[in-house]
Amino acid sequence: MGANFITGTGTDIGKTWLASALLRHWRAQGLSPAAFKPVLSGFDPACPQAGDAGALLAALGREVSATELDAIAPWRFAAPLSPDMAAALEGRRIDFDELVAFTRRSTGPGPGSDPVLIEGVGGVMVPLGERHTVRDWIVASGLPCVLVTGSYLGSLSHTLTALEALAKVGAGVTAIAVNETPDSPVALAATVESLARHVAGIPLVTIARGSSLAGIAHLGKLLGGM
Repeated sequence: MGANFITGTGTDIGKTWLASALLRHWRAQGLSPAAFKPVLSGFDPACPQAGDAGALLAALGREVSATELDAIAPWRFAAPLSPDMAAALEGRRIDFDELVAFTRRSTGPGPGSDPVLIEGVGGVMVPLGERHTVRDWIVASGLPCVLVTGSYLGSLSHTLTALEALAKVGAGVTAIAVNETPDSPVALAATVESLARHVAGIPLVTIARGSSLAGIAHLGKLLGGM
């Protein structure tokens, strides 16, 4: 079934929500998926269950403990900033080679064939340090990615820009998940229709608010699950 990297056109676009929904879907189908959020900013140790790593652990049916957090999100930072800024505030840095090695270990051949998700941080071009971005992480890890976007005004340009950035370095895109933006003046269907004219060959998955199960199931199959 393999592993996929969940990235986005920006922050707060729904990456964690989507990943959690996929994990619950696969578990309901009898699979045993895995998920990792290796880099996490805006982490509150006093309330870890409220963060992205806590959401993934809950979707996996695992306890939100220090041990589990270390296992899926080893690079955690308090400030809700880009990883390079958040790390610098704590006098730390993200060792890119170590991050890539962790990702490869987490997604390497295991005893089973259940799906694995690696959730990125922020958008495709978010800096991880002085020289590397999330895009570099995706490519170095050798994983195809799912690009999560919204239906807000401006999402078309953001999505096509992100795709161009990924294509420039040869990153494979398994699917584009269009996550409906609440109260957007742009209709979800119109967003998908417009994108479809520019992304030939890349599956577009519609994730509608209030009726997302069909979209999640469709994406789950595209990613090699059930």
